[in-house]
Amino acid sequence: MTALSPDRRARHPRGLPAELAGLDRCLVMGVVNVTPDSFSDGGQWFEPVDAIARGFALAADGADILDVGGESTRPGARRTPLEEELRRVLPVVEALADAGIAVSIDTTRAEVADAALACGAVLVNDVSGGLADPAMAELVADARVPFVAMHWRGESDRMEELAVYGDVVADVGAELQRRVEALVDAGVDADHVVLDPGFGFAKRPPHSWALLARLDELVALGHPLLVGTSRKRFLGQAVTLPEEGAGPRERDLVTAATTVFAAAAGAWCVRVHEARPSADAVRAVAAVAAARAGLQEQA
Repeated sequence: MTALSPDRRARHPRGLPAELAGLDRCLVMGVVNVTPDSFSDGGQWFEPVDAIARGFALAADGADILDVGGESTRPGARRTPLEEELRRVLPVVEALADAGIAVSIDTTRAEVADAALACGAVLVNDVSGGLADPAMAELVADARVPFVAMHWRGESDRMEELAVYGDVVADVGAELQRRVEALVDAGVDADHVVLDPGFGFAKRPPHSWALLARLDELVALGHPLLVGTSRKRFLGQAVTLPEEGAGPRERDLVTAATTVFAAAAGAWCVRVHEARPSADAVRAVAAVAAARAGLQEQA
């Protein structure tokens, strides 16, 4: 994997709101699923009024960014019609943005991203990294907003068959690097690109654990890194309950543990379903880093 030179690395992507760009710590992105079939919350926030209330609660619990999505990406999920996705997300994005909260739109469709940006979103999070919709790269290039490009090998209904790697960390890093090159060739500013290893997306549990163990190698690619391990199935292996009883909500504490690993490895942001544990965790990591720096100055 070829890393960018140290002077190209930055804590935050260019285009982030100033109040977030000034924070010298890992950020926390709270998930707002406006879907009836999410693996993590089963449609609990499907109605706009409920999703908006959930967003306010996540922000109160320390989420720096709210990631609003209207299409499930769980394994085996079918596509949501465009008009239905727009209907789900736009009222939520607008209400949260109007309240002064930084909002990310979680979509693979350029048309949805464009409409959400017009409603006040400040970041586009695309699990396909711009591969699902050829118009996405041009849209984010013109909008000049941060763009999260996740490692993606195909649609949700093909995840299992696509989970074949030699060295998963090297393979994911190389594929992300090629995605960045393609985005830059399409006009996207490299300094706007955030990378996401895609935990659980065409990854079996050993792949996800390996990615978590070697996050520093992905951080070394030189782009801000978004880590989304929250409630993923592989975390069930680390829960004290029997694995078959460790459902999504029982994985929140181990999610916070992975936040510590991610923040300590230099991740830009963690994407989580419960904000408070991870919001506390990133602050603890930042405090330890500051204390370590102070001790080094005294030595």
